[in-house]
Amino acid sequence: MILPFLKRFAVTKIAKSFVDKQSIFDWQRLIEPDRELWNGLLEQSGNLQNVLLATSMGGYLPGLLLDGLLAVALTLRGAKVHILLCDAALPACQLCDVYSFPNQNKFAKNGPKGGMCNRCFSPAYDSLKQLGVEIHRYTDFIQADSNDRAEATAKTVGLDSVALFQADGIAIGEHALAGALRFYARGDLKSETFGEEILNRYVVASLLTKTVSERVIDTYDIQCASFHHGIYVPQGIVGEVCRKRNVRVVNWHVAYRKKCFIFSHDHSYHHTFVSEPVSSWTNLTLTKKMDNRISNYLKSRWYGTKDWISFQNNPEFDTDTICTKLGIDRNKPRIGMLTSVVWDAQLHYESNAFSSMMDWVFVTVDYFRNRPDLQLLVRVHPAEVHGMLQSRQRVASELLERYGRLPKNIIIVPPESTASTYALMSLCDSVIIYNTKTGIELSAIGIPVVVAGEAWIKNKGFSTDAKSPASYIEILDSLPFGNRLSDETTTLAKKYAYHFFYRRMIPLDVVKPGRKFHFKIDLNSILELSKGKQRGVDIICDGILNTGPFTYPAESILDQ
Repeated sequence: MILPFLKRFAVTKIAKSFVDKQSIFDWQRLIEPDRELWNGLLEQSGNLQNVLLATSMGGYLPGLLLDGLLAVALTLRGAKVHILLCDAALPACQLCDVYSFPNQNKFAKNGPKGGMCNRCFSPAYDSLKQLGVEIHRYTDFIQADSNDRAEATAKTVGLDSVALFQADGIAIGEHALAGALRFYARGDLKSETFGEEILNRYVVASLLTKTVSERVIDTYDIQCASFHHGIYVPQGIVGEVCRKRNVRVVNWHVAYRKKCFIFSHDHSYHHTFVSEPVSSWTNLTLTKKMDNRISNYLKSRWYGTKDWISFQNNPEFDTDTICTKLGIDRNKPRIGMLTSVVWDAQLHYESNAFSSMMDWVFVTVDYFRNRPDLQLLVRVHPAEVHGMLQSRQRVASELLERYGRLPKNIIIVPPESTASTYALMSLCDSVIIYNTKTGIELSAIGIPVVVAGEAWIKNKGFSTDAKSPASYIEILDSLPFGNRLSDETTTLAKKYAYHFFYRRMIPLDVVKPGRKFHFKIDLNSILELSKGKQRGVDIICDGILNTGPFTYPAESILDQ
């Protein structure tokens, strides 16, 4: 359940931008005025804490830029920084997708080596080597027979059993399958002619990444590894190996708010936001200023003015117009349903009530076909068509194939619809979600939310959570609720929203927003990254070096 819009961010398109080397930061220019100081820091860092920045995919521009920035900030604080880059060693990775490799047969045989790998590794290496820190290549740790052994192992893993496949306790199959599903932008591989062959490439890539990660950790006595995403291939495997070997893990991703980033300890935020103790935010006192701040921000999300990206262009907010266009009967109770992108972040959660999002969708539609007293408004996620990696498995198409014509009380709002998701859901008695973060926003304005998957609001005290398919049906039987959330419950939801959007999203003044998820480093001197100069940088470095909390004290800094 990755941050929904972030997970659909097609890093492949960023890799292609490397043809223009203007996008790569000139670290040498920045370091040169303080060259003597910098060289001294590099020499002194040899016996200090070894930190691995497992960038891996140089073609992921946010990773390349932020890891470069972290390398400088951590070195200034005395750490010994190591950077890990893939140099065309892997037969598949997160940068690959079916749109970039439409000839699937060719990709199944040859993988991404050639143009994409060149655009990925060389510009990244040329940029980061200016720092003078240790840079390691994947091929430095892959022996002559490693590929043969990985391919032989992968051939023993079938499509039906891959999700459970492990090697030395490392969940190779889970991340390989997630990678292949992402490649195809689908929730399954059943209809893909070359699906099993391409999945095989991701299994091989996962096994090679396991080998590389183990050898880097052992060779350089790595104490902490920091890297983006924390899922897919190769990052998910790097994290699995680190946890297995008791190496601290820090994962990060670009956040929703402009100039902000989310960092988490031990695991990807897809997992940590679910398991984060409620004590980390329930004791907050929501002052009037804080209340106004979060309320204003949540309203801004209707328009996307304070965020990196919005998936709806020129949305329609007038509810009368929306009802007329969609055929909504305002005299009948309405239940909202928010889907996610089918292929997105296919991770395993022990407590999930359903095996997949589509399983939940079908159970829900089956139920409401027999509840003509209620209207179900199925808002299909706009990112199916407006995300950078368009989904090749669409919710509406799956429903059409399964049911044909649906009864009038079930209204499918397609991803192309200009109807504002927020305005549409405001018409509803309650809203059912699987794993979208929109549940945070709806709860904070008093709309009851039912959680059927692993949404981050689950078990926070202000949602109605399904523990099993049977309990889910019991919840649906109780609809409509007939009331908005109480003031007390809404305040609790607002506290969490404030914590999520303002405390867990760490602002960095040293980056400048660009188009969508692109950003630029905005520095005049490396000394601007020294301890005490930037609050956000200090928090991130303290978390990496000293396990400090990745929480920004936004409640005491109300001018940002």
